Amino acid sequence: MTIGLSGLWDLPARLRRIGIPPVWLHTEGQRRRNAVIMNRPRIDRITLIISSLTTGGAERVMTTMANAWVARGRTVNLVTLTGPDMPPFYPLDPAINLIPLGHAAPSRTPIDAARANTHRLIALRDAITRTDPDIVISFLDTTNIRTLLATVGLSVPVIVAEHTDPGLKQMPRVWSGLRRATYPRARQVVVLSHSAREYFPSRIQAHTTVLPKPVAIDPTAPRTAPAARQSIAAMGRFGPEKGFDLLLDAFARIAETHPAWDLVIWGDGVLRADLETRRDHLGLHNRVTLPGRTTEPHQALRQSDIFALSSRREGFPMVLAEALACGLPAVAFNISSGISDILRPGLDGLLVEPGDVPGFAAALDRLITDPAERARMSTSAPHVLERFGVETVMDRWDALIADVVAA
Repeated sequence: MTIGLSGLWDLPARLRRIGIPPVWLHTEGQRRRNAVIMNRPRIDRITLIISSLTTGGAERVMTTMANAWVARGRTVNLVTLTGPDMPPFYPLDPAINLIPLGHAAPSRTPIDAARANTHRLIALRDAITRTDPDIVISFLDTTNIRTLLATVGLSVPVIVAEHTDPGLKQMPRVWSGLRRATYPRARQVVVLSHSAREYFPSRIQAHTTVLPKPVAIDPTAPRTAPAARQSIAAMGRFGPEKGFDLLLDAFARIAETHPAWDLVIWGDGVLRADLETRRDHLGLHNRVTLPGRTTEPHQALRQSDIFALSSRREGFPMVLAEALACGLPAVAFNISSGISDILRPGLDGLLVEPGDVPGFAAALDRLITDPAERARMSTSAPHVLERFGVETVMDRWDALIADVVAA
């Protein structure tokens, strides 16, 4: 097996595929020896920046990555624009130094906004300086812009990460202009898919890297005891982009045919009342439950039999990868390359043309009526961790950071 330096990031996955456990790659001593061999500097201090650590995909990813870096022996400072009154929703390793700035309140007027952003930049710059990092990593578009502005004149390298497909999410004109002006200052821009990379002009693409989200899940955890009724699970923020209205319409088409199956939609948000009204109008009050948010999403997923992703737009939907890792075959609208990177049609789920509600209903019906196909896909689905497991993805992040710091 011949591997060049550029392929070292996926060495653990390659070793796993041929049956060699790469435990040696993750010992402290070996990491130091690898750093010397590769002529790369050792990275000890990482400062992470995000608006908040409330519920959400990006927030869960940052929590996962922060915990992973602490486990790898790094010193991690995590800066949020929100204050101490908004504690982390997901479990955060106590070794992480959380720095809540308390500068996330909304502004009433443009003048107030300008003043508030000035205070945010000053506080952010001060936090970055005090933590004395080897690398700064920022998540989400507007926070990325603020971080790049706050680090003007500082020598610390900055990586910014987008967590949606920018081509599918339109920013206000001012913020869009600021992104075009500031992103060239980032040492690297990290995106979730090749389509997201292609959104940016060539001068930004030149230092843009495609990296997936890490999926933190124990594939050996047992499924919960079989429920009296079987169910389809969905999970996400109750906003229009998640398409739960489409999912309700699709389930309504097959509910009468499959009276032993229910639909469970985990999450919450501004459209809760609308979704409840739509559910009741479709006569699904006793068949569809909306239990709210959960701090144990994997346990919630393991209670179901099929996962449904009905989103109108997504970059790299981590919940889809997590559902597969939990052994759930999935049905999803094929709305981005991120989704087709995760789900392998016919192996661990089915893809449907965007917005095709009858097609989505037919795909659900196919999995419900064919237990053998469902079982086969359930066995294949956890292989998603070979591509997107925490160790594999964090190895790629470490390689990227080392290259950035050494440049």
